[in-house]
Order: sequence, then structure tokens, then C-alpha cells
Amino acid sequence: MRYSIAFLFILLLACSSNLTDPQKIIDEAIDVAGGEKFLRSTIEFDFRDRHYISRRKGGIFSHERIFKVSADTLHDYLTNDGFHREINNKTATIPDSMAAKYTRSVNSTIYFALLPYGLNDPAVKKKLAGKTTMDGHPYFTIEVTFDQAGGGEDFNDVFLYWIHEQNFTIDYMAYLYFTDGGGLRFRKAYNPRKVNGILFQDYINFKPKDDAATIYQMEALYKQNALEELSRIELKNIRVY
Repeated sequence: MRYSIAFLFILLLACSSNLTDPQKIIDEAIDVAGGEKFLRSTIEFDFRDRHYISRRKGGIFSHERIFKVSADTLHDYLTNDGFHREINNKTATIPDSMAAKYTRSVNSTIYFALLPYGLNDPAVKKKLAGKTTMDGHPYFTIEVTFDQAGGGEDFNDVFLYWIHEQNFTIDYMAYLYFTDGGGLRFRKAYNPRKVNGILFQDYINFKPKDDAATIYQMEALYKQNALEELSRIELKNIRVY
């Protein structure tokens, strides 16, 4: 039996719009962004004045950050065994409080750079919060929270992801965080590109003009132009091998 291209396209739209399982939506988003390649790739990129390396082989991982302070070269390592820092190729002694801070910083950068891969971590709890339209396109709204067990120091954080109903790309996100002073942010993706099979995006980073805003108001505030641009999140010199 033959089907026209138009019929198949309509069938695809119908199937995606009827999705209600947040796990299946996230699985589709991860597959579109690179799927299994996340599990067996080394990824390098520059973010601001720092170089990052993420290595994965199944459940074994190593996240690295390399940068200079004055004449010194600092090399941070975050692995399954924890965090350690080298200064000029020599192991440095780091207080536990600072090691925790550096761990959060490295983790955060890698997490956002490799979205949506981390959304299937065991501590992640997903909920379909609804469907909406953003800039004329249909989106699933997925709410992500975390179990305390395995959720790290920032298990109280709350994320909203807007995932395109047909493309399964994460084009917008909002998040409420409590560590390092806390805050509320909204990001809009731009400059999508695939590097050796893995999707990367840059983001415009916003905050609400009203300090009393909640994460569940961020979509409306974006549509009302009631957000203030803070920065651009741009990844450069990306390599995947």
C-alpha cells in the first residue's frame, strides 16, 4: 500500500500531538540531539575564557575544565570518584566547601551544553505540564524536578522545558535554582548546529524584571516582553570525536 508524503506528514503530526508520556517525549528529544553518541563520545568546547572536555564511556565519565589565572594553568577534573584540581600539573589541596562550589560550576556548564542528554539521569522526575504555542510553534511543556537521593546539592531546583511537538528540540527553558544565591532564569535557544552527530545550541539568557515572578509565570512574561536579557550563552570551537 502506498501513502503520499502529505499523508505521512499528517500522520506524524497526529502521533506527536497525541503524546502524553513525558518519558517518551524526552527520549525523542535525546534521540534527535544525538542519542547513543552521548554515551561514547569525547566533547570539547570553549565557553567564555575556559576550555571544557566531557568524556563518556557508558557509565564512566570525566568532565574537565581548563583555564588560566595569571601565570597559572588550572585543570579541574570531575569524575565518578569526585572532584580534584591540578595547578600547573600538580595536585592542589582544595577545601571541601570550594570543591563543592567548583563541582557545581563544572556540572552546570556541562549539563546545559549537552542538553537534553542529562534528562534521563536516575534522579530526574518528569511531568507533562501542558501544551502551548511559543512564537507561533506548538510545544510540549515538561516540568523536571529531582529526587533528593542522587539529585545532588541542587535537588530542589525546578526546570521547565519547552520541546517542539514535531522537531523534539528544546527551544526554550526556565529554571529556578537555590545554590550560590539562587535565582530564576529563562533561556531561548538560537544557532542550532550538529557537530559529528550531536546537536548544540546557544542561548539568550533572561531574568524577570519583577523579582516576585515565579517559574510558572515565565512563559507569560516572555510573551509580554517582561524579561531582561542578562547574557549570551555561546559555545565555541566545538569538537566531537
